Amino acid sequence: MRFCSLGSGSGGNATVVEASQGITSTRVLIDAGFSLRELTRRLGLRGLSPDDLDAIFITHEHGDHIGCALNLAQRHGIPIWTSAGTWQALRAEDVDAKLRHVARAGEAIPLGDLCLQPFAVPHDAMEPLQLRCHDGARHLGVLTDAGSISPGMRDALAGCHALLLECNHDVEMLRGNASYPASLKRRILGSHGHLSNQQAAELLAACLHPGLRQVVAAHLSERNNLPELAMAELLAARGTAGGCEIRIAEQATGVDWQVLS
Repeated sequence: MRFCSLGSGSGGNATVVEASQGITSTRVLIDAGFSLRELTRRLGLRGLSPDDLDAIFITHEHGDHIGCALNLAQRHGIPIWTSAGTWQALRAEDVDAKLRHVARAGEAIPLGDLCLQPFAVPHDAMEPLQLRCHDGARHLGVLTDAGSISPGMRDALAGCHALLLECNHDVEMLRGNASYPASLKRRILGSHGHLSNQQAAELLAACLHPGLRQVVAAHLSERNNLPELAMAELLAARGTAGGCEIRIAEQATGVDWQVLS
């Protein structure tokens, strides 16, 4: 099992998860927050094309996550999964009914060699979901948009071998950003906004165990965060657990394939 980020941040988010069992393989695109041309280009950098995708999962309806998803699904005949609330927000009546699938928190979605386990998160969207993905042996937790940490989120990510974890902002940088209106700062800092570096580190500490080998910091704000600040918080939370590698998913380049071991 492996995963890669095609890019992560307010300019667009997309992650590919792949599992293989012998001669078969299954690839799921989680979010598609780019234009179709740009997404296709980024897939190509990872050795893939849209026709290599077996399913699309959209976490919520915000533009940096939905992007070209509906167009991609229609053009290439790819099944697309999202919550009922997200479907309602998208008003995607034009999408072929055969391609539309409703995901529900707590209900597993078996897809070939992969199993997706959606879980609910606090975020300012209609019915946002994030994911735990596994192939029966290795587990990846994906959490890119949440404003606070709930016990259910901790449970959903417990025991994962890899995490793609939102580190949206540094609190002091955000508070001191004169270009952001107070209302926007309140939204980001609120319980249904985005996780700060400090909150991400708290969640990492709660999920830390000997089998956790990879953590990718994602959804960093270009105006209210720095990679070195996110890295420092996560390294402090990791402590002496040296077997756990930490990387940063950049907006422009994402993160190359990471193999779960």
